[in-house]
Amino acid sequence: MDLNKLIARVKGILLTPKTEWPVIAGEPTTVGDLYKGYIVWLAAIPPLAAFLVTMRFSASLALSQLIVTYALSLAMVYVVALIVDALAPTFGGTKDRVQALKTVAYCYTASWVAGIAAVLPFISLLIMLVAGIYGIYLLYLGLPHTMKCPQEKAAGYTAVIIIVVIVLSFLIGAVVAAVAGGGMFMRGGSPFSMSRDSTDTTFDKDSTVGKLEQYAKQVEQAGKQMEAAQKSGDQQAQADAMKTMMGAALGGGGAVEALAPDRLKPFLPESLGGMTRSTFSTQRNSAMGMQMTEARATYTADDGRSWDLQITDTGSAKGLLALAGWAGIEGENETSTGYDKTYHQDGRLVHEQWDRSSSRGEYGVVLGDRFTVKLEGQAESITDLKAALADLDLAALEAMKGEGVAKN
Repeated sequence: MDLNKLIARVKGILLTPKTEWPVIAGEPTTVGDLYKGYIVWLAAIPPLAAFLVTMRFSASLALSQLIVTYALSLAMVYVVALIVDALAPTFGGTKDRVQALKTVAYCYTASWVAGIAAVLPFISLLIMLVAGIYGIYLLYLGLPHTMKCPQEKAAGYTAVIIIVVIVLSFLIGAVVAAVAGGGMFMRGGSPFSMSRDSTDTTFDKDSTVGKLEQYAKQVEQAGKQMEAAQKSGDQQAQADAMKTMMGAALGGGGAVEALAPDRLKPFLPESLGGMTRSTFSTQRNSAMGMQMTEARATYTADDGRSWDLQITDTGSAKGLLALAGWAGIEGENETSTGYDKTYHQDGRLVHEQWDRSSSRGEYGVVLGDRFTVKLEGQAESITDLKAALADLDLAALEAMKGEGVAKN
């Protein structure tokens, strides 16, 4: 990585974008070079800044969020680039995977750099808002150069991409909350392992980005559907095509309809681990056809202890949970007061955390790369939480992983 070149590019795209974009569009590069020379460094700024803030309260939580957020952020850049590429013909542009990744990487620069504002809690939101708006402006300026779209269509192209990014950001936030554990690392080497030849960079088909690359054909097909809908002028067809594209990018296939709330209610039994259910709720939320369903219950004992059970059908975000599995997120951290660890067991991603000082723990599992089940509260030991969760019919829930998944 050439630090001077990186700094010069950051200055150029932020201070003189109108002259920098033509230079960027004309530069020969590869996906691998963009990641190694630019993306992996700048994308680390927001999670590192958040880590410095969160570690004041919980070092293990801060570390887990750092790693999961960073890994998914790197993947999100590539996912958005796939969508930018697939949408290009719809707005009169030219498909080019590398140019699409340039577009996403450089328009994200403002938000990445502004991410350091997380250490300034009183003004961080304002700074991030300004950076986000400027990033939209950068995208609008860049698309005609990188994707060769007509200037008059750049606004519409930009608007669609921003909607996609908003939805992706929301879903990634939900996934981070669902699977983040402490002391994690990527097993089996880098999830972005690459092989190189004289003309381009390709990714190991079993690596994280390699898996995402396999989605590209599905996203491309969805892009053709979007292009046809755009030409037809049918608003409903365009909306359906966008849902299909989001489903292709997030789930590796068509759109996913999350289970109806009533389907999750049976997994909130009236009693659990000798404790009685005191409250419960179920809900399903959606945006742009992307759905997630959540079921929660609180269980209380006569001695005042309580447990919280949360079951989530991540719906169209199931591809992101699969990504967490592909990235091989595992690890263990122990302190004088407790421990937390994340590991794979029987093909499932598992997270457990225990605090001896408060006799409080958390035990969660990801089922079928789609459902998350988490139980937390006070107990004699983590074994009690494990045993209580084992009483649920997790196999039955996991067996529903294919329900609502649209077939291509």
